[in-house]
Amino acid sequence: MAPVSMPNRAFTVGWICALPTERAAAMTMLDELYHEPQEQHPADTNQYVLGRIKNHCVAIACLPAGEYGLAPAAAAAQQMLSSFPTIRFGLLVGIGGGIPGPDRDIRLGDIIISEPQGQLGGVVQYDRGKTFAHRFERTGFLNAPPRVLLNALNALKANHLLGQYRIPEFLQDISKNRPAATAQFFAHPGRENDVLYEVTDGSSDGDGSGEVELPVQRPGRHNDDPVVHYGLIASGNQVIKDSRTRDRMKKELGNVLCFEMEAAGLMNAFPCLVIRGVSDYADYHKNDRWHGYAAATAAAAAKEVLYSVRAQELESTDTASNAIGKPTS
Repeated sequence: MAPVSMPNRAFTVGWICALPTERAAAMTMLDELYHEPQEQHPADTNQYVLGRIKNHCVAIACLPAGEYGLAPAAAAAQQMLSSFPTIRFGLLVGIGGGIPGPDRDIRLGDIIISEPQGQLGGVVQYDRGKTFAHRFERTGFLNAPPRVLLNALNALKANHLLGQYRIPEFLQDISKNRPAATAQFFAHPGRENDVLYEVTDGSSDGDGSGEVELPVQRPGRHNDDPVVHYGLIASGNQVIKDSRTRDRMKKELGNVLCFEMEAAGLMNAFPCLVIRGVSDYADYHKNDRWHGYAAATAAAAAKEVLYSVRAQELESTDTASNAIGKPTS
């Protein structure tokens, strides 16, 4: 059966991703696929996947090939709003580098969802500020997600406490409903491939760094289902690929749970929730092995968030496009 065509005004959720892997994962979560947009603003260069998740019509856009970071994400969101002015909120969904620690048992494939903490709105930009002789002072404030999404988060937490956890179900649907090659790409890579290392001072390990890495002994989990963590996400234009830098920035920023590269460009102009699947530990062991599964877990979490948002709630939510042009402090 051919996809149906829906008017642009029917779409109330904007979904932004940065990588083709993330876009593909998003497509696996659609309950129904729609035809391409009926109209598109002349200045809008995004390519869209349109579909339905439960009662929500969703417009999905991916950043251009080879473009990452805050500015491309902001441009994609603003262009989306020019073609879909009835979008009420956004979801930024994809992979990120987890920041493990004794206070939070973060594993590869787990899910990080931005949530306000103290005076922070859920995302902190770690590379924006003023440089002094012996310190770096971060400046600016990023908005919290819209209230309708914060309500959905509490509903999600309550459901999980009651054992109503749909993310594994949505992940299993990929293996049931997709070709074997697709299902394998998004499958769990195996616990043996999830190793966290700690750096200790000592003799050189062969790379000339004068440091030795030892695997961290962590208790096993009773199954491979991803765990959802809520809290602060660190965002900036740098790729963090060093464990010492990761740990130092965790101390400086507070209890941040992951690094990523797009959220800080969106929060003040495109009210959204940031959802990241942990694909690495932000150290030099970073590789692509977990990209598919982490993208899938993030997409599955985004789908469960949308299942927790009642369509009626969107009627009283301010249109995201009203936020464009407001000061970002």
